[in-house]
Amino acid sequence: MKMANRTRLAYSEGIVSVIINTLLFALKLWAGTITGSIAVIADAWHTLSDSLTSVIVIFGAKSANKPADKEHPFGHGRSELITSIVIGVLLSVVGINFITESVHRLYIRVRSDYSISVLAVMAVSVVLKEALAQFSFWAYRRTGSTALKADGWHHRSDSLASLLIVAGIFFSRMFWWIDAVLGLIVSVIIIISAVSIIREGAAPLLGESPDKALIRKVKALVRENTGSDNHLHHLHLHRYGHHTELTFHICLPGDITVEEGHEAATKVENALREKLNIEATIHVEPVKKNRSTTIKN
Repeated sequence: MKMANRTRLAYSEGIVSVIINTLLFALKLWAGTITGSIAVIADAWHTLSDSLTSVIVIFGAKSANKPADKEHPFGHGRSELITSIVIGVLLSVVGINFITESVHRLYIRVRSDYSISVLAVMAVSVVLKEALAQFSFWAYRRTGSTALKADGWHHRSDSLASLLIVAGIFFSRMFWWIDAVLGLIVSVIIIISAVSIIREGAAPLLGESPDKALIRKVKALVRENTGSDNHLHHLHLHRYGHHTELTFHICLPGDITVEEGHEAATKVENALREKLNIEATIHVEPVKKNRSTTIKN
């Protein structure tokens, strides 16, 4: 998908999310306030954090759309990864705050009384938040944006939290502690989502090895263009959003000229660019005497 279309889709997802989440936040905060429910209030602020992170998605998509420049020769694609980490940190703060409040409610034995209106609000939230999650995941599959995927899991965690509260409402008259426990469960869901989002966003920033599937594809293209996999080693992957850089070493016969070695490496680089959309930098080494490597003419 073209960068302009990716940006447009991210904007659409962000705007729809902000509108729906802001409305749901108002409804949940009202419902939680009139009942004194920590679980509902926690879920309301979880929903508002969705609005904030959707705004971050919009700005992240705009930044990622900037072309490469002198200061950023590989483009601005990693801004989406940074956006994902910001989303995860915000989720963590929300989760930790409501764990503290839920434990306090258990300590002082606070009971919350739900009403039909609260049940209706939370049921609507389950449906709308799961719809937003599906929209975000669909946009992620179309664009590959990690920020959209993170936003989708944010919506999914909110939907599951609301579903737990709906289930808990039916037991609230039997157990005084149900609201505080639900608050704890919602908080744990939030933190688990946050850790997953932060880990996925941080991995490419910290550096990563290419997976086995990619290595197989690279070896196949090298073999196709040189006649051998040429003992590939030192494969290092660098992702910048949709721009991917790959560096690796290949061994070529020691008796070929520098020009022949350069031509072989260039053929492989062109194949990787065309077939896998990867920009490669290849270091050529002479093959060891105990290895037999040939090059196609």
